[in-house]
Amino acid sequence: LNSKYSVESEQQCRSWIEEVLGDKLADQEIGMHSFQRCLKDGQVLCRLINKLRNGDDKTGLKINKMNAPFKQMENIEMFLKACGEYGLKPGDLFQTADLYDCQNMSQVLSTIFSVGSAAQAKAYSGPTIGAKLASENKREFTDEQIRQGGAVIGLQMGGHKGATQSGMSFGKSRAIMD
Repeated sequence: LNSKYSVESEQQCRSWIEEVLGDKLADQEIGMHSFQRCLKDGQVLCRLINKLRNGDDKTGLKINKMNAPFKQMENIEMFLKACGEYGLKPGDLFQTADLYDCQNMSQVLSTIFSVGSAAQAKAYSGPTIGAKLASENKREFTDEQIRQGGAVIGLQMGGHKGATQSGMSFGKSRAIMD
């Protein structure tokens, strides 16, 4: 899993989080373990989702400030639950142990990118990260347009101007002897 970790993606996530929150992350050293230390207590992540959902990083999730491991994991779990409510699919989310025990930091980066994509879909006007999610593009066709479309012969229906594979040979034919 460590081989999947991308320092470039980490740098993009770091700068996006810092821009959204208006604060520098505690540990400025680049690397998987340094980034994990920045996020391990869950406070930064809770502030991030509060800011994206409410426009303010102080309201929303009640962030535990204690350094007890179970409180830190509780912060991470609150963040993950809030991400689900924000529109992320369960497959987009990391597991608490992925971050807390530094087991799968590439999945943590993936989740942060997914949060950024969801923020764009919800018309968040701040800095962006991640792919822009597609939106519905409903189209209306008249009966005349639908009839015209039925007259078009697609290439999948064999309209290759008579081209066939007849007469093509690829080497010697196989002879089966009894």
